[in-house]
Amino acid sequence: MAAGPSRNLGRYLVVAVPFVWLLVFFLAPFFIIAKISLSTTAIAMPPYTPVFDGLTGLWDNLAEFSFENYVWLTSDQLYIRAYLSSLRIAFISTVLLLAIGYPIAYAMARAPSSIRPTLLMLIILPFWTSFLIRVYAWIGILKPEGLLTVVLQTVGLLAPNEQVRIMNTETAVLIGIVYSYLPFMILPLYAALERLDNTLLEAAQDLGCPPIKAFWLVTFPLSLPGVIAGSFLCFIPIMGEFVIPDLLGGSETIMIGRTLWTEFFNNRDWPLSSAVAVVLLLILVVPIVLFQNQSARATEKGR
Repeated sequence: MAAGPSRNLGRYLVVAVPFVWLLVFFLAPFFIIAKISLSTTAIAMPPYTPVFDGLTGLWDNLAEFSFENYVWLTSDQLYIRAYLSSLRIAFISTVLLLAIGYPIAYAMARAPSSIRPTLLMLIILPFWTSFLIRVYAWIGILKPEGLLTVVLQTVGLLAPNEQVRIMNTETAVLIGIVYSYLPFMILPLYAALERLDNTLLEAAQDLGCPPIKAFWLVTFPLSLPGVIAGSFLCFIPIMGEFVIPDLLGGSETIMIGRTLWTEFFNNRDWPLSSAVAVVLLLILVVPIVLFQNQSARATEKGR
């Protein structure tokens, strides 16, 4: 008789753990950032006027909220350009990652099972090196007098007095992002492709379906969960990327991560930078929530 309540308590604890995790590491920091975004800049430490410090005088605290920072974001072309540029670069990078990562993951999933662990280790191997060092390595490759210029001059594709002009451009940023985030695309794709039932492809071939058509009708639809997971896993952090655009991009490469860093550390405008972060989070979270709700509804209809 005593096992029933203890079993129910264990179930409640299992369900409660992710909610507590989200509360402590997501909702609480988000509330703090949102509260700062509704304050005003001040010459003090911290450099903003605190608002909503307690439950006493609730309406008075609400009256102190200022939406000036959000109004400024919609009126200043710099932030609009930064958001649009980040969306564009993140979208292009995700498409490139999917185009490069899918064939690699497909080849890994179709490789003999004896060498799959080795291939998987080779994909994970770059994580053994510092992310910052790997980005700095691309500076040595892409700079005008770097390794890429030397190699192209050696093989005769460049004249001795010519140099590659890729560094400090958006192309360099895309190269750095694709290289750095490629494992995050390959691993979910490999997990989805590795679990596919090969008998479905054999049945399609027995029914006269060509291999390419069988891929688009059988393999790709069944791997969509991996495609979606890999795309989200890459697109979301790329939107807020700071290190790669700062090291490989030039002054014309504007991304919201660099803009946020400038407002927070250089201009010390914590309320405005917090508003930038809140809007960025909403841009990313709202479509994901809508997509998950749509997927849940489609799953319910399928049942």
